[in-house]
Amino acid sequence: MENINIHEAKTKLSAMLMEVEQKGKTFLICRNGKPVAELVPHAKSDRLTYHPVLSKIKIKYDPTEELSNDEWGEIE
Repeated sequence: MENINIHEAKTKLSAMLMEVEQKGKTFLICRNGKPVAELVPHAKSDRLTYHPVLSKIKIKYDPTEELSNDEWGEIE
């Protein structure tokens, strides 16, 4: 990880992004020597994976089953 000040990050942003994208390099952007932000490669996620909490939810009825007229109620 390379520390870089804000001014230098502004002037070299395109080059920094290329290094992050191509080499997986990480930058720590600092103001007055104190860390402000971290530029890291984006972690790709699999959108088809379910959240762990969702696997605990159980539906106790068939959501595709048609409702009876009583369940629908009267439509005004």
